[in-house]
Amino acid sequence: MPTVSMTVNGKKVSGEVEGRTLLVQFLRENLHLTGTHVGCDTSQCGACVVHVNGDSMKSCTLLAVQAEGAEVTTIEGLADGDTLHPMQEAFRDNHGLQCGFCTPGMVMSAVDLVKKNPKASEHEIREWLEGNICRCTGYHNIVKSIQQAQQTM
Repeated sequence: MPTVSMTVNGKKVSGEVEGRTLLVQFLRENLHLTGTHVGCDTSQCGACVVHVNGDSMKSCTLLAVQAEGAEVTTIEGLADGDTLHPMQEAFRDNHGLQCGFCTPGMVMSAVDLVKKNPKASEHEIREWLEGNICRCTGYHNIVKSIQQAQQTM
């Protein structure tokens, strides 16, 4: 079996994986970082979004071996100790979640959006989130959360 090495949440990690192991499986099963969720197995829901070399990616679409040498950030790596990332605070403040299953992927996608487009309009925010499905909230509070975080990031 191949060995894969990468930096996850600032720590160098490595592990043996089958060639077909998805990044989301490596994160959850090998590294026990279960904040990255598996929602659909078809790359449609966005619950598995992480940052790979600074860009948001669905970790169910990437083989672990494709992330060899990459910098990966998961939802667990956003906060600074007990201090939440501004996007996490905004989701909390605006009740941008209900069941919470989609939240890690939403937050990771939203952080990337604000990094790339800090003044995104409501329309642009909604367009960016097309790859993230929430079955609970109707997106209104998610958009409000992102708009709040735009002011503090």
